[in-house]
Amino acid sequence: MKIIIHGGFFSESLTNQEIKLAKQEALNGIVQLGYKHLQHHTAAETAVYTVRLLEDCELFNAGTGSQIQSDGKIRLSASLMDGKTQRFSGVINIEDVKNPICVAEKLQQYDDRVLSGKGACDFAIENGHKYYNPEIPQRRHEYEQKLSDSIRLGTVGCVALDVHGNLAAATSTGGKGFEIPGRVSDSATTAGNYANEFAGISCTGVGEDIVSGSVAVKIVTRVTDGMTLMAATEKTLDEMKPYDGFAGVIGITADGQIYHSDTHPYMVWALHDGDIEVFN
Repeated sequence: MKIIIHGGFFSESLTNQEIKLAKQEALNGIVQLGYKHLQHHTAAETAVYTVRLLEDCELFNAGTGSQIQSDGKIRLSASLMDGKTQRFSGVINIEDVKNPICVAEKLQQYDDRVLSGKGACDFAIENGHKYYNPEIPQRRHEYEQKLSDSIRLGTVGCVALDVHGNLAAATSTGGKGFEIPGRVSDSATTAGNYANEFAGISCTGVGEDIVSGSVAVKIVTRVTDGMTLMAATEKTLDEMKPYDGFAGVIGITADGQIYHSDTHPYMVWALHDGDIEVFN
């Protein structure tokens, strides 16, 4: 059993020592809860559970605490990829829900498994998700101050390997902040979140860069074809250099390789494979 999580880049929003310590403590606690959950649940169930915990933590740009878009609204995206069933599901630009990853999980049961905008919102309401405003005062202050010249790179994700050797990846984001309404991130695409029976990958960074590099699915494909996780990840990230692509990656393989990497300093992460490691 192994689990690795990320909480976006440290460059997102406030970056002082107090925030760094808070994120270290939060990721440490969440990865422990995720690992405990993994002992009695599938990889897919654990990935959703853990990302939900990350969505509920205001330190990260997903769920509660998400960035506000240019028209003053918060729109969320999330996806789940079950490596065992090879089913991908997700929501794009969903509004007024607390945990978009749970809506993505529900869609696993349907033929139409990726919904956007109003359709995603209606589906959430029809399936018992109550109205929820994910805005926090800090995000409103940032929006009102029009801090559009700073880097906002926030996403959360989890990759889990369960006791049966099955993999799953889940990713959720509140966007980059001040984006054009309707903009689609990588988080609800196979470029940012992908898994099969060989490997699982979750990404964070600039969505457009990650989509351009087809990062998650490319790494998984390379592992499937025989590359190590480290080699597949580094080769894929190297291919982003011509356009100075901004990305962070976490991943696990079916044979237990676990790896994380980023193109720019620095992604915040934690892992648990019997021992806990947290970014420093």
